[in-house]
Amino acid sequence: MNIRKLLVTSLLAAGTVVAPHVAMSRVNVDVAIGPPAPRYEVVPAPRHGYIWAPGYWAWDGHRPVWHSGRWIRERHGHHWVADRWERRGDHWYFHGGHWDRG
Repeated sequence: MNIRKLLVTSLLAAGTVVAPHVAMSRVNVDVAIGPPAPRYEVVPAPRHGYIWAPGYWAWDGHRPVWHSGRWIRERHGHHWVADRWERRGDHWYFHGGHWDRG
């Protein structure tokens, strides 16, 4: 009986030494996911006084969401810079569409 008690006590003591190290270990995994491939849209016939802004993927905080292309009233002296994603290293950054001079 004494050997059994000694064995059980030894195993419990070893468990208290090993268990905290196992419980504190962790693994970090970073996954960089870019935007999905663009969808191909049929661009409608030109409209006088408007430009076509192509569709784009946006991030809603949980998943990518497609925003279809649309007509935007033309601004004289400006050109439209389309919404786009840019990769810098392992990260992706979204740049919203905007008007630019020149």
